[in-house]
Amino acid sequence: MEKFDVLIVGGGPAGLSCAITLGSANDRFEWSKNRKYLIIDNEGGSDLMKALLNNVPGVPKGTLGKEFLKQLKEQALEYENVKFEDDRVVKIEETNDGFKVQTEKGKEYLADNIVLATGFHEFNIEGLDVEVVPNITSPRPGKIMIKHDGMFRVKDGVWVAGNAAGCFTMVASASGSGVHVACDIMSKWAGKNVVIHDVPKGK
Repeated sequence: MEKFDVLIVGGGPAGLSCAITLGSANDRFEWSKNRKYLIIDNEGGSDLMKALLNNVPGVPKGTLGKEFLKQLKEQALEYENVKFEDDRVVKIEETNDGFKVQTEKGKEYLADNIVLATGFHEFNIEGLDVEVVPNITSPRPGKIMIKHDGMFRVKDGVWVAGNAAGCFTMVASASGSGVHVACDIMSKWAGKNVVIHDVPKGK
């Protein structure tokens, strides 16, 4: 059974942005060497597939949401340590050594850390003890979120990002929360606060 350092449930802007940030650390630091990341998402499930983006910073006006998602996925998969599976997580069990994840297609994975980026429509993954509450920022009634500590941490080894974390239903908000979660995970590994950014050569 393959094991990953971080398994991300959901391939919308939050999940993909988290993977991009994690993958970008790659082998640049001792604590990031040989890390492996997996995104599991039933492609086409994100609300962004139906969106037209006119007010996302850095994204050209008129970009279709599905085009933006495709770009994010391609960017994430540029990193050799990031994998993507078109599937749906149905069960997550806590073990003595992390988490065991089962999918609709019958696959099983092990993970040290879980990121839930599952959206705000429902949360029906079995086995994981999390508190599902009404979504406090959704403009539509009946939406849910997963309770966290205010910094997207649900419990040891489990984070939540995007709409499932109660972020406003804006692409920039969701993406930013995914990046925040990635930095939090990396900071845990590094033993200090960590951000990943670059400067042009010669600067």
